[in-house]
This record gives sequence, C-alpha cells and structure tokens, in this order.
Amino acid sequence: MSEESPPGPLARMSKPVETQEWFRVAEAFEASGLTQQEFSQHRGLRLSTLQSWVYRRRRQLARKPEPVRLLPVEVAGTPQLSTTPLEVVLASGARLRFASGTDVDYVARLVVALGR
Repeated sequence: MSEESPPGPLARMSKPVETQEWFRVAEAFEASGLTQQEFSQHRGLRLSTLQSWVYRRRRQLARKPEPVRLLPVEVAGTPQLSTTPLEVVLASGARLRFASGTDVDYVARLVVALGR
C-alpha cells in the first residue's frame, strides 16, 4: 500500500463546486493587495482559473445597477408664490419690471431686442 500525503492547499481549493465559493475567492483576491500570480500561488490555485473567476465577478458586478435608496421626506407646507416683481436692468440703465411668473423666454427675447 502506498502512503498518502496529507491534503495540501491545492487539494483544498482546487475545485470549489459552487459559483459563490469562487466569487468569494475572487473577492478575497481583490481585497488582498496581491498580484493574481502571488495570490494563486499562495492559495494553490491555477492562475488561469483565478483570472477567469475574477473576470466573471467583475463582469457581474458591472451589470448590477445601484440599489435605489429612498429617503423620508416631510412636507412642511404649501410653498408661497413670490409676488416680488422681476426687474431687469439693461446696459443703458433702463429698468424693466415684470410681474412674477412672466415667461422667462419672453423676457430674454425682449432684453436681446432692446439691446440692439
């Protein structure tokens, strides 16, 4: 009978069967600060296998949209419309006053026309 050697790191980590296990390995690599080659040697993994799972994990993370975060809002009251008139002072010194709520595009066109 032949003597069996105790399982090394390669025997323990060479074939995780579940995707989530591999994603955890890829996540551990990302957090390690090591190069892919250093990490794979340290864990007893094939470099190409680690590279494949790191790529898959990154691709999956890129596809996930950011979760929507809703914040509570409290309405304090109905906003009051301003009754302060809009005043425009032209370069010539002339002042134009418009009622609050006047169409801003109209005011802009008028100012351009008067500036000619």
